[in-house]
Amino acid sequence: PTDQTVGITPVWKTGVVKVAWLHVAPVKGLGIESRDYIELGPSGVEDDRRFCVVGDDGHVLNGKRLGPLTTIGAHFDPATHQLQLRMANDVLVGGRVSIGAPIVVEIHGHGASGHLVEGPWTAALSEQLGLPIRLVRLDGPGYGHDRADAGASVTLLSRASLERLAEEAGVEGPVDPRRFRMLIGIDGAAAHDEDGWIGRRVRVGEAVVVPGGNVGRCRVTTLDPDTGMRDLQTLDVLARYRHDVPSSEPLAFGVWARVERAGLIALGDDIAVETDA
Repeated sequence: PTDQTVGITPVWKTGVVKVAWLHVAPVKGLGIESRDYIELGPSGVEDDRRFCVVGDDGHVLNGKRLGPLTTIGAHFDPATHQLQLRMANDVLVGGRVSIGAPIVVEIHGHGASGHLVEGPWTAALSEQLGLPIRLVRLDGPGYGHDRADAGASVTLLSRASLERLAEEAGVEGPVDPRRFRMLIGIDGAAAHDEDGWIGRRVRVGEAVVVPGGNVGRCRVTTLDPDTGMRDLQTLDVLARYRHDVPSSEPLAFGVWARVERAGLIALGDDIAVETDA
């Protein structure tokens, strides 16, 4: 079909490539929430990484600094402004979000504006994690992404890449994709096919995204998402079998992308890559 965003008729490489998962994190660093569909806007999914938690130094906290964060579940409804956290022993802490004083949060080298959140969540998080925690609502969608300054609000990773990682690590069974906290999973592509999509337009459901680079991995990927404990040496494995792969970031696994055309994406939707033909 003609793509009205560029005024040309692109040629798409189609096949059996589909959306395998849709994962968001309403609170950056907390547990992953699976979705059946997402509405991808110009800055990503509206409630993905819309909140974050910070320590006394104003820097964002994540699994690298505080592994147990990944065990806390979160759900946010932008329509009603209701935020619910699932704490230890399935204790639920929720309510309507009310914001207080402004704050600028340091997120991997860039400052993101937000406001402190008033309500029961700060006390519950501080009690469970054993140190003072403040919950912040960031002022706009996309502000909580690590590469927000590059407009990168989408990430993609294939199941085949996870299977290759498991093979290289010598582990049985699949590697949990939640370790890598990627928005869109890919079924039907070969291992690391997504590396070759960088610079090309990719149609996912109704949306079109343009991968701009690799995602460099960190210690968060070594943690079991359910326990927050280190149980898989992902970085060592990637350093061994991906060390000679040209990439925009070290220990590359998956790609990040910018949104060119917003739209609805659902599980099982087709994924097609624009070709040169």
